[in-house]
Amino acid sequence: MSLKTHKATAKRMRMTGSGKLMQKQRGQDHFNARDTGKVTRSKRRLIQTPKEEQKTIRQLLPYS
Repeated sequence: MSLKTHKATAKRMRMTGSGKLMQKQRGQDHFNARDTGKVTRSKRRLIQTPKEEQKTIRQLLPYS
C-alpha cells in the first residue's frame, strides 16, 4: 500500500531543488492597507518553513 500525499499541504508548500520547504508569508489575506510598503512587498515572497514544522510537513508530503 502506498503512502498518500496530504493535498491541502501540497497546495501550500513547495520543495526547492536543494530540499528546503518554502511557503507563503502568513497573514496576507486582508487588512493589508495598514501595512507599510516594505511589509507589503515582503509578503509577496516565499519564506522558508520554520524548522519546528518541517518534520510534520515532510510526513504529509512523502513523495516531494
